[in-house]
Amino acid sequence: MNLVEWSTLPLPLLTESIPGTGGRLRVEPEDFVVDEIPAYEPSGEGQHLYLHIEKRRRATDEVRHALAKLLRIRPDDVGVAGLKDKHAVTRQWMSVPALALSEEQAFTLDLRDARVLQARLHGNKLRTGHLRGNRFAIRIREPQPGALEHAREAAAQIARQGVPNYYGEQRFGHDGETVALGVAILTGRNPERNVDRGLRRLALSAVQSALFNRLLAERMRSGRLHTIEIGDVMQVVVSGGAFLVEDLPREQERFDRGETVPTGPMFGPKMLRASGDPGRREEAALADSGLDMDAFARQGKLLLGARRPILIRAESLEVEPEGDDIWVRFTLPSGAYATAVLREIMQG
Repeated sequence: MNLVEWSTLPLPLLTESIPGTGGRLRVEPEDFVVDEIPAYEPSGEGQHLYLHIEKRRRATDEVRHALAKLLRIRPDDVGVAGLKDKHAVTRQWMSVPALALSEEQAFTLDLRDARVLQARLHGNKLRTGHLRGNRFAIRIREPQPGALEHAREAAAQIARQGVPNYYGEQRFGHDGETVALGVAILTGRNPERNVDRGLRRLALSAVQSALFNRLLAERMRSGRLHTIEIGDVMQVVVSGGAFLVEDLPREQERFDRGETVPTGPMFGPKMLRASGDPGRREEAALADSGLDMDAFARQGKLLLGARRPILIRAESLEVEPEGDDIWVRFTLPSGAYATAVLREIMQG
């Protein structure tokens, strides 16, 4: 089975033995609320003005371009730490040059379906990744009978074992078409040579993500999700530093204490490679997809590579009823997706 076909298959669940809640999401924007957790607070002094913005049914880039147009600056002059959902109520920080806007003027900006909650000066522009994570409050409407008990049981298992850090299927395109384009680019079989840089980056990222999911799914099916091996690439939770496992008993204990987490590959020339059996499995997944590391290296800066944790911890995970509906609240680190938690609870 090729990578495109594989990317369309269902992924194994951690909570398979627990019935899912079913139900509907995002009936109203207020059903999906996201609060960005900044990496630092603005200091009150500096050449950049940080704006804490609440938006409803507006994508981050829509508000970024609206700000740029109002202030007569370039969209690239508007800094953001991360992209937020459009069909939701989200609160996040953005930065603009202080010369373009005063703190007092910030609260008078006419932003459709968005408003400024706070405005404070800081020394540097806000950049991608300048956040610790996101807090989510998500309403599941019309769940199945018995859903509250099942949701709480699933949440308890997630709290104990973490959540498989899968990429969502929307990343791969309809019937895997974005993955197909990425494979064609990597193998030199792309019939549409003039793919713009944005779509090219998206397609190549889809290949990385599909390979990551494939290896994570295989690890789950073989019962190795919580078992460390010699040659695994681990990540220190606090610092993000990566290293190869050599002392197996020591690293299994550190993982069990929550100090470290195993990682999967986001293939590219700068990626730290696994060794031993984990390394051989990663190489086999590449070869089975008709790819090799040289194919990724030829893409230059578009595909440098990295490691990604295979498990995420959903902090402060709570399940509460509201009438016949269910609210699920939790906090995730940056780069993790709420859909990874919801699929384990809803299974639909």
